[in-house]
Amino acid sequence: MPAGKRNACFLGILGAFANLRPCRLPYNVRPSLNELKEKWGPPAAALWARLRASAPGQRIALLPWWRRWPTRREWLRLAAALPLLFALYVLCLIPFTPSISDIRKAKQEQPAQIMSADGKLISEFKRSNLQWVPLNQIAPSVVQALVATEDHRFYEHHGMDFKRTVGSLILTLQGRPQGGSTITQQLARNLYPTEIGRARNLNRKLKEAITAFKIEALYTKDEILETYLNTVPFLYNAYGIEMASRTYFDKPAARLTVLESATLVGMLKGNAYYNPVLNPDRALSRRNTVLMQMVKRGELREAEFERLSKRPMRLDFERQEEPTGMAPHFAQQLRKWLIAWADAHDYDIYADGLVVRTTIDSRLQAWANQAVAHQMRTLQGVANGGWSQPGGWNAANPVVQQLVRESEPYRRLRGAGESEDAALKKLLADKAFMKSLRDDKTRVQAGFLAMDPRTSAVLAWVGSRDYAEDAFDHVQQARRQPGSTFKPFVYGAVLQQGARPEDTRKDEEVEIQLPGGEVWRPTDAAAPTGEPITLADALAYSKNTVTAQLMQDVGPNRVIRLARALGVRQSPLEAVPALALGASPVTLLEMVNAYGSLANAGRYIPPQLVTRIENSDGEVLAEFTPPKPEQAWDEEHNYQLVDMMRAVVNKGTGRAIRQRYGIRADVAGKTGTTQGNADGWFILMHPQIVAGAWAGFNDPRITLRSDQWGQGSRSALPMVGDFMSRALRSPLLNAKAHFASPETSHWWSDFMDRLRSKLQQWTGARSDQEPGEDAAPAPAPGRRPSAPSSAPAPEPAPESDIEESTPALPPSKAPSAPPPADNAPPPNLDTSPGLAPGDGMPPPQAPGQAPPGWSDVGTPLPPLQPAPAQSRP
Repeated sequence: MPAGKRNACFLGILGAFANLRPCRLPYNVRPSLNELKEKWGPPAAALWARLRASAPGQRIALLPWWRRWPTRREWLRLAAALPLLFALYVLCLIPFTPSISDIRKAKQEQPAQIMSADGKLISEFKRSNLQWVPLNQIAPSVVQALVATEDHRFYEHHGMDFKRTVGSLILTLQGRPQGGSTITQQLARNLYPTEIGRARNLNRKLKEAITAFKIEALYTKDEILETYLNTVPFLYNAYGIEMASRTYFDKPAARLTVLESATLVGMLKGNAYYNPVLNPDRALSRRNTVLMQMVKRGELREAEFERLSKRPMRLDFERQEEPTGMAPHFAQQLRKWLIAWADAHDYDIYADGLVVRTTIDSRLQAWANQAVAHQMRTLQGVANGGWSQPGGWNAANPVVQQLVRESEPYRRLRGAGESEDAALKKLLADKAFMKSLRDDKTRVQAGFLAMDPRTSAVLAWVGSRDYAEDAFDHVQQARRQPGSTFKPFVYGAVLQQGARPEDTRKDEEVEIQLPGGEVWRPTDAAAPTGEPITLADALAYSKNTVTAQLMQDVGPNRVIRLARALGVRQSPLEAVPALALGASPVTLLEMVNAYGSLANAGRYIPPQLVTRIENSDGEVLAEFTPPKPEQAWDEEHNYQLVDMMRAVVNKGTGRAIRQRYGIRADVAGKTGTTQGNADGWFILMHPQIVAGAWAGFNDPRITLRSDQWGQGSRSALPMVGDFMSRALRSPLLNAKAHFASPETSHWWSDFMDRLRSKLQQWTGARSDQEPGEDAAPAPAPGRRPSAPSSAPAPEPAPESDIEESTPALPPSKAPSAPPPADNAPPPNLDTSPGLAPGDGMPPPQAPGQAPPGWSDVGTPLPPLQPAPAQSRP
């Protein structure tokens, strides 16, 4: 052979090995050797000639061995060098494959266990939805079908079947690609998809083989089979043979028949392609192929094959939902924090067997779940009845039309070229779509949270009525207008400025000038009496007119500072007059935390979720204690405000706590209802526990359509009342505990009271009285806050409910918004050892939400600039 052609051929061979890829050409169209020579021979020879003519090529040509055919010894050296180079390459790949410790850990993988404070399992953090079962609890037919189909020499090789590998290589080069991986190699690929990769090349195969050899060195054949069958995916969020058996046949893996085993093993070649749910014909054909392989390997008789192969595909399909546990929203919040902690301390929450001791009490959590479920059934019946009435859910309702326009089917029709009117008309006439939309939009939701005010430990957390239906967390993610539950911060700011609970304001109409010439006139459920009313009674009966006056006296900024100090620290608060009535949306977590500060003598502690983290052996890895409390404001003022809030449950809007639920403990709280009854709130404080609830809909334009049931005292209070009545009867709490009065000297306040009384005598009238009115008697020095006697408000009949007024709020530039999309990050939270650091504010509104600037009932609102703060004269 001439030297030029010989060298060109040699270069061609090296190039072919360097770029080896599976050939997919059919056998009958593969080019012949002569065709290849004619096509690529001349260009290769020309290229080789140019290389020889170059300066480097001429210097190389002077070498003695280059000008002749290699000797036998040189061929032997080359033959010996190639395996050495290959071995060196394999050695270089070893550091890039899973380590021995990682492989040993894979078999012993232990997910993190989340435990309650009383030692009950709340949740487990698993990589996937699987249930590990030992090999002796898997039907023998599964193992027989698997070995016969995937790796019939499984018990003979040590991780790699060289016969099958060479055969697969030959078939691939012939254009008939065939898999050559053993069960051990497949296990390596399933366990370490990132380290090994999925690309079809020599590099992946080598990594796969190296890992397989390591696995074979560490585990027995039965352990390999057990690990493989418990980790292989089977679609529909089912991992492992146990979950696959329950998903497709609704039975445990130990009871699988030969046909069912063959069906599941047949899916391993391609889960989607051989999916028995969507592609039953393909799955049936593949099942019979597996049965044929079992016959071939002696695991099944020929007669049995003939009988079984004629049977149809029969499934009992049911998706297996991942267990959520008793507190799923709490667990999801904790998962984010635990991942960050584990990454910082080099732990794996899915494998290292961490045991996380939380603050949740399983008994309190169970009572909270029951209270929410019971009230949601009641409210859903009210909502269904309300929306079935004339003017409710029908095609003529503007709210319904707007909801249709915001739906995904409407956007698809518009994208397909339909006009707005045609798309709207078509969907309004679609009964199935309208029923689905109604069920989704009119589904009542709730949030519930209980905390220990002494440590801010979270005791119970219910983020929605059903985590499977709605994973959106109405405790920590949802921001809704708090209504009158925000009023205590206004009264607290007034107390800070020197007022006392027995001070009075006139119950009269109020007009507040807004920027731009607008006038806001807050109203109450009943017409103003024109008589003076004490601040304590005004809060107890939730008087909007009086609260609006007080906001004008102290200014919004002082109210905001107090709310921030007590715990409302993440949600933006607008410095506008309507803030007095809860116009700025906040989270239930913030409000309960702030009320917890009130119950804790005015000391703020961020929420705590975790007390201790241990390893699987019980060794303590980390302990978490609450941080030092922050004194948010004066303890004396705090006690006065708590005493005022006692009147809410003693005789005010929250008196159902006493009358309906029979709670006699020392408690204080506040109800809240927003415009249009879109949100119902109630928060109750006890020295040892604070519980709060919210009830409403994901879309604030949807309401219960009932003024009676829309009140916070009827929608949210029953959840708290049911829960607290059980908790206070249990040994978990001391029902006789009382809010502690401040143990400080009151000489300064007594002195100020005397001075104030003298000034009133000299002036003849108080600063807030009309001319001619008699001054109210000053309180005795050092007197504790008590029920007012100088100007009592008329009390309702014992069994009647006090209707909480919900006046129209002035326009706001920050309306309450529906919940963000499922992938939206939660709002920023206090970064404490017990609470996960937040991911920032929620993103802009997601598709399908109300457009910006819409009120609770969908009325367009003009923008409003914040009003300047006013100081108390």
